[in-house]
Amino acid sequence: MTSSEKTEHIVAILDEAKAESVEVVDVRAKTSVADYFVVCAGTSDRHVSALADRVAEKMVEFKVKPSRVEGERTGWVLMDYGDVIVHVMREEQRQFYDLETLWKTMQRNPDLA
Repeated sequence: MTSSEKTEHIVAILDEAKAESVEVVDVRAKTSVADYFVVCAGTSDRHVSALADRVAEKMVEFKVKPSRVEGERTGWVLMDYGDVIVHVMREEQRQFYDLETLWKTMQRNPDLA
């Protein structure tokens, strides 16, 4: 499965699970860590955990598992799918860290061209 297909599946799962403000950031030209970041918000710690659980559960149906999951029960869950990294956060944390702006405004890495 390509990184863009994986991203599309994750976004669809999050939309179906009522995640708020789902956004995809293309980071291919900025870092070798991943191709895409998917960032979304949950309304509470419980909602954040439920969203992350739902993504993990549904992605297994596509035979895709995260290499690691961090931050369970902290209000910010990071799920590493290799070429796609999913950030599920409470809105307060999302606004504070503002990952979307950070990565969108970052300069292209000339070594990745």
